Amino acid sequence: MFLASGPDLVIAACRGGVIGAFPALNQRSTQGYEAWLHQIEAGIAAGPEAGVAQCGPYAVNLAVHKSNQRLHADLEVTVRHKVPIVITSLGAVQEVTDAIHSYGGKVFHDVVNLRQAEKMVAAGVDGIIAVCAGAGGHAGTLNPFAFLNELRQLTDKTLILAGAISTGAQVAAAIAAGADLVSIGTRFIGTTDSPVVAGYKQMLIDSAAADIVYTPKLSGVNANFLSKSLQQHGIDLSTYGHGGGMDLQEELGGGTGIKPWRDLWSAGQGVGAIRDIPSMSELLRGMKSEYAAAVERLRR
Repeated sequence: MFLASGPDLVIAACRGGVIGAFPALNQRSTQGYEAWLHQIEAGIAAGPEAGVAQCGPYAVNLAVHKSNQRLHADLEVTVRHKVPIVITSLGAVQEVTDAIHSYGGKVFHDVVNLRQAEKMVAAGVDGIIAVCAGAGGHAGTLNPFAFLNELRQLTDKTLILAGAISTGAQVAAAIAAGADLVSIGTRFIGTTDSPVVAGYKQMLIDSAAADIVYTPKLSGVNANFLSKSLQQHGIDLSTYGHGGGMDLQEELGGGTGIKPWRDLWSAGQGVGAIRDIPSMSELLRGMKSEYAAAVERLRR
């Protein structure tokens, strides 16, 4: 959700009864990040929307990769605001986990394989986010059923499934398969509350699973992108890219002027479920109905 989630989306999600999340780096400075936290906290304080029992908590993603020079400053702000949930990714820093636990916050960590999960369980995180095949952005390759089974054998901590989840029925399926929660990205980008440009949202509507490209050639680590986004910038992956070690580069080589983090749009394989751009409130109401119908099918 880099640059695809902001205060409006987070507040709408929380007021709709689910967890709203955003990466701290979506705000371009630590001061701006703290301003967003004030805005989100004020929005949630308004209470849940009509028909919702209570607001969900909010979460912040802290990239703990060595390239994030803002980590320590952003962590200080996070602790000061007692952010309820922190999602860590791109590495592990014990200092972060200890700092969040100091005020009773929860830490969930993104993993793409069992080895990473073992390390994070040992590090004392509160939950594991299983980023499976088909997830948007930096995704793994494991089948969700296989991965969940192995993770459940490893730990009784909270397990969160990520990857191509777009409907309430898929949420029910994930829970039936052993997940406690799910993480949704692509479907939430396709809402009126998401800050991305209109062209990005239209591309989501116009795309299907077959239009997702999984490649390490743009950041050095395998990630899923919309093929149409690459095409509109004239990128031919057969002749472009390095694919050797993470490189969160500011601009693609060759004088292209293309900034991957800004110009190349990501999505997961669940994009085929997006056929409209509703508000978050409308989307959540629909997903709750789909979830209830799926549970009823299971009951029968």
